[in-house]
Amino acid sequence: MIVSPFPGKFSLPSFSDQRSSLADGKVADGALPADVNGVEPAPGPQKDGAKWHKPRLSRRALMKCCLVKWILASATPQGPDGGDSDLELSTVRHQPEGLEQLQAQTKFTRKELQSLYRGFKNECPSGLVDEETFKSIYSQFFPQGDSTTYAHFLFNAFDVDRNGSIRFEDFVIGLSVLLRGSVTEKLSWAFNLYDINKDGYITKEEMLAIMKSIYDMMGQYTSPSVRDEAPVEHMEKFFQKMDRNRDGVVTIEEFIETCRKDENIMNSMQLFENVI
Repeated sequence: MIVSPFPGKFSLPSFSDQRSSLADGKVADGALPADVNGVEPAPGPQKDGAKWHKPRLSRRALMKCCLVKWILASATPQGPDGGDSDLELSTVRHQPEGLEQLQAQTKFTRKELQSLYRGFKNECPSGLVDEETFKSIYSQFFPQGDSTTYAHFLFNAFDVDRNGSIRFEDFVIGLSVLLRGSVTEKLSWAFNLYDINKDGYITKEEMLAIMKSIYDMMGQYTSPSVRDEAPVEHMEKFFQKMDRNRDGVVTIEEFIETCRKDENIMNSMQLFENVI
């Protein structure tokens, strides 16, 4: 079994909601392009001499992200120029920052930001996402499991202001880190997810809560099927690796250092992206 802060070797679900065209990577004009450089990656494994390297993010890989699927399902092109290039909406409670500023803060292209915002404002006319919306999203994509707790933890990780709602800026900045960030950026974000009370440390109880929520969400999709004690065993093995000074907590430095040195953990990060 992979000793990792991310889910073990699950057979992840083939999402079969009513958005099959999105699942196939076929999106409307103005939606997400092939990847950052506009081309699909070459087939097969790519080696650069390192044990692990960040894969190029193809359009199909990007479409595995539940939050991207949810957003783009509501995106309706509005004219040849995208209609919302200035990211403004007169009747929203919160108006996002300008497009150029978000381009500078994220690794999304102009067209990608336009498409993401178009879907975001259709789903959330107020300009804000609440926790119930997150729970609804994940219940749709993981109908055979209980995603409520995981959606709660994920929402709190995106809610950087801790005010019970997520702005478009926070939403896309978080997605940019998770989908196109550096290894250190992704691991820092993952640490924040596991640090439930945001005190700068991960305890065994916090790690178990997150891992159990992921196992619960995957439900019958896991293959082989998960034993009841699996989340505890998973947590104990991983925590033992992480807690280098045996003080009962894991710091962000311990978390990142251990993950970067463990090939299994680095490989399992790709599975983690499938439950975002």
